[in-house]
Amino acid sequence: MVRLNNMEFYAYHGCLEREKQEGNRFRVDFAYDYDMRKATRTDELREAIDYSVIYDLIRAEMEIPANLLEHLASRILDAVIEHFPRIEYAEVMVTKYNPPIEGKIESTSVTLVYE
Repeated sequence: MVRLNNMEFYAYHGCLEREKQEGNRFRVDFAYDYDMRKATRTDELREAIDYSVIYDLIRAEMEIPANLLEHLASRILDAVIEHFPRIEYAEVMVTKYNPPIEGKIESTSVTLVYE
């Protein structure tokens, strides 16, 4: 399994007008699995799934505002799977820091899985 950990973005996701105007910090964690046997034997990038491309796909989705973290996470999974159909398993967690909740809370997260 390959993991992209703690990718940080400043974005404009949320249902409240304040969130859409001021923005917020977000973290994305993404893990994926595929048949790595050729990549492990050849040591060639063309046989692997380039995680820098996955990062770019995630960054592009983070730039498009969404009301719900669920929707955003689903778009991220869809974009990556569409680009890399060899992926057999993927998991994305999108975390919003300082959500607009009365009370002390560091973050909220949504995790979706593709199998």
